[in-house]
Amino acid sequence: MAGSADLTSYKDALMILGTAGVVVPVLSRYKVSPVLAYLIAGAVLSPKGLGLLAYKFPAIGSLAISSPQQVAKFAEMGVVFLLFLIGLELSFERLMTMRRLVFGLGAAQVVLSAVLIAVSAMIGGVPANSAIVIGAALALSSTAIVVEQLSAQKRLSTATGRASFSILLFQDLAVVPILFMLSVLDPENGGSLVGGLLKAFGQAAGSLAVIVLVGRFLLQPLFRLVAQTGNHDMFIATTLFVAVSTSLVTAAAGLSMALGAFVAGLVLAETEYRRVIQTIIEPLKTLLLGVFFFSVGLSLDLGVLLAHPFLIMMATSAMLILKGSILFMLLRVFGISIPASIETSSLLAPGGEFAFVILTLALSYGLVAPELTSLMLTAVALSMGLIPIVGAAGKKWGKRHAVEAPINPRLLERPTDLGETRAVVVGYGRVGQLVCEMLKEHKVPYIAVDRTPNVVSDARDAGEPVYFGDVRELSLLQKCGLDTAKAAIITSHTEKETDEIVQTIRAAYPNLVIVARAKDAAHARSLYKLGVTDAVPETIEASLQLSEAALVGLGVPTGYVIASIHEKRDTFRTELQGAAKKAGTQTRAFPRRSG
Repeated sequence: MAGSADLTSYKDALMILGTAGVVVPVLSRYKVSPVLAYLIAGAVLSPKGLGLLAYKFPAIGSLAISSPQQVAKFAEMGVVFLLFLIGLELSFERLMTMRRLVFGLGAAQVVLSAVLIAVSAMIGGVPANSAIVIGAALALSSTAIVVEQLSAQKRLSTATGRASFSILLFQDLAVVPILFMLSVLDPENGGSLVGGLLKAFGQAAGSLAVIVLVGRFLLQPLFRLVAQTGNHDMFIATTLFVAVSTSLVTAAAGLSMALGAFVAGLVLAETEYRRVIQTIIEPLKTLLLGVFFFSVGLSLDLGVLLAHPFLIMMATSAMLILKGSILFMLLRVFGISIPASIETSSLLAPGGEFAFVILTLALSYGLVAPELTSLMLTAVALSMGLIPIVGAAGKKWGKRHAVEAPINPRLLERPTDLGETRAVVVGYGRVGQLVCEMLKEHKVPYIAVDRTPNVVSDARDAGEPVYFGDVRELSLLQKCGLDTAKAAIITSHTEKETDEIVQTIRAAYPNLVIVARAKDAAHARSLYKLGVTDAVPETIEASLQLSEAALVGLGVPTGYVIASIHEKRDTFRTELQGAAKKAGTQTRAFPRRSG
């Protein structure tokens, strides 16, 4: 038998996969964000976490990650693929529209934050050279965590998303002069500052130009050639080759790997293969980003945190407050709204992954003392772990400061001639509009209410009987004809709001027909308990309509299909009503829909 495998060499990979496949899903059940779950797991499994117990409890200590440096190198690919995907979603034209924010707001943030943090450090007794390095390192934010969080929430195109991404993009560009600045500050270096900067920027510009030129003239023919082979595995290999090779080109020029991948994504965004490439990269990006967050957790030195908790908390708090204040001021100067400024400041105030690169290199040059470096790295890692929390707090706080646009007086009008209103439709979204169209087609007089000003305004311009107000207010519904109506149709997509409206209407009108939209079967059962005449679960209705279309397409007679679908719908309704009665709530007889 061949030599047995050294299982210890696979331990790190197994611990990371265990985190992704077990720890993160378990913590997600308790509403812990995946980013925070990876960071916590990394901190616990680091050599400075469980690794500290190895001398006393070898079995527990053996679970610690053996080689954080190897994990960090592998984890960087997660950021590469993230920026590659972001580039695919953008275009050069759209990027040019953001140039004011990138080179104006982004540059102002980096310079002002670095200067003020450095000055604060010098006031605290840190030597000038060390303070400059710390200011430059802490001025940068976490591209990986912030962009991933906004991307997962589908909010990159919002004011917060655009401002955050613009600043982060400039920060990636600023890494080149910052790293060169370290070599200039190195006491053993005697090179020319101007000459060195010109050389660094020349290399950076040259590498980006190569990516753009090769991308525009060679990538599209290359992907077309690969696509013609019909080999999916080959297409995957080509996609990975392009993403990784472009990142290495910029890394060789002193830029970040992620920036090269971003530019490559911008180039490929203009090709017909964009969606296919996104499908290939997305699962890899998700897993590798998890590894990246895990590696950030590994850098959190729990020993230092326990030894100097006050100093680290003070450093972290000072960074968040000072950097957040600078960001908020600059965002307002550049015309960003107060809610977006608050949220963006919260997301970008913590430190970023490049702080580890800068401070580690500065340590090797002797520019920052080892003890101070350890304190700063721990503070940065801790602040990055707080991003999901402070980001959510900033979003919530920003909403409180949102300035509502003045309501058009026309929207405050109420119907003066209710006439023969037979139905009141609560909610005029996509579902409510379709309901109103069907009522109109069957000549059933109705009045609709909605809380969204622009929806109501557009409907009124089109001559529809739609009125604005809080749809939960009984007085509004009564002014819109509920007293004389024969039915209330509730189309709200929010479970809580639907329940509130049903309870309010049923308490005031015990005999009124109430038809409500339900999210699923469980919500429908809840609505039947509250006394609705009929509840329409979205999931069940979608399944029935899919079944109907499929059966007709397969050649089953249309009349028979329609009859069986109606029968199945009635079966579901009976089961849901029965469940409500078993729960102890008596419901009155419900009318059967005609088939």
